[in-house]
Amino acid sequence: MAKEYTVTPWEVHGDVDYNEIVKEFGTKEIDDSLLKKIEKYGKLHHFLRRKHFFAHRDLDIILKDYDKGKKFYLYTGRSPSGPIHLGHMIPWMFTKWLQDTFDAPLLFQIPDEEKFLFKNNLTMEESEKWATDNILDIIALGFDHKKTSIFKNTEYAKTMYPVAVEISKRITLSKAKAVFGYTNETNIGSIFYTAMQSVPAFLPSIREGEPTNCLIPYAIDQDPHFRITRDVAPKLGYPKPASINCKFLPSLKGDSKMSSSINETCIYAGDSPEEVSSKIRKYAFSGGRDTLKEHRKKGGNPNIDVAYQWLTYFEEDDKKLEQVYHAYKSGELLSGELKEICIETINKFLSTHQKARAKAESKVEKFMLRD
Repeated sequence: MAKEYTVTPWEVHGDVDYNEIVKEFGTKEIDDSLLKKIEKYGKLHHFLRRKHFFAHRDLDIILKDYDKGKKFYLYTGRSPSGPIHLGHMIPWMFTKWLQDTFDAPLLFQIPDEEKFLFKNNLTMEESEKWATDNILDIIALGFDHKKTSIFKNTEYAKTMYPVAVEISKRITLSKAKAVFGYTNETNIGSIFYTAMQSVPAFLPSIREGEPTNCLIPYAIDQDPHFRITRDVAPKLGYPKPASINCKFLPSLKGDSKMSSSINETCIYAGDSPEEVSSKIRKYAFSGGRDTLKEHRKKGGNPNIDVAYQWLTYFEEDDKKLEQVYHAYKSGELLSGELKEICIETINKFLSTHQKARAKAESKVEKFMLRD
């Protein structure tokens, strides 16, 4: 049977089967046993409780070493090509929780050349503009500037490039083609790029002067880059980076991933309350019935309703979420009423974020790492 979805670092569409993804990519499910181990360090983040972060590589090893007093670094990133939307923020919100819970230093990479290399319609000037903009949204999420280093590849290249060269020598063209689907028409900058994306996984060991663990939270579509990174690590004498992977926040229309390129399917970090209300009311895919009478009798389906799905990400209170689930499933709560609950929740989140973002510009230099 043909696969009905596509998941690559540059393209995601279709109804993603996350159980199949675990098998296909060779990751491990985050099972209840691992959740109990994580819970020793504090209350589980609701992304873990609700299985939004669902897979990992070597997270158990990271925790075992941490118990022995061995620190680890976090590494995540953002490739700038446009404004930040809610889907982008999911891995970063979780990364902040990891930083707070494990007192972990964070390396936040801004690969400002990536989308220029992979997108024909983006200039480096536009990429730089969006990098400056996106960094404000990153800082607004509340990372600790004393433990967070944000760097753009073009500004930190003096440090990164020698490591990238060592990495690139260990990646054959046939390997890159097999993993990423490169062809004879692929520009050579794109082929070299994955070496630059691998560098931050090894910077912890370089900075500490000894083998140091690294944990990378990311959405599962970025996994091919880090499979390459893990292959290269032992050849260079570095620990293999561990990873923890999240599912995609669905678009308003119920597709597998929110996309910046389709305005009506996503909520941007800078959207006004009116824009949020209009988009959700107009475009959010409903799990409700065709008529009021039928909905009251049979109830709605929260498992396919986008407003409810979004609440599982942005409503932290488990009891409140459970009440909404049962009220909607029983028919007591109507689709329009569920959308209004979602609107209120998203606007509350964005109000807090936008206030923090307004103050972020004065903090940028506290975070930036440059050569």
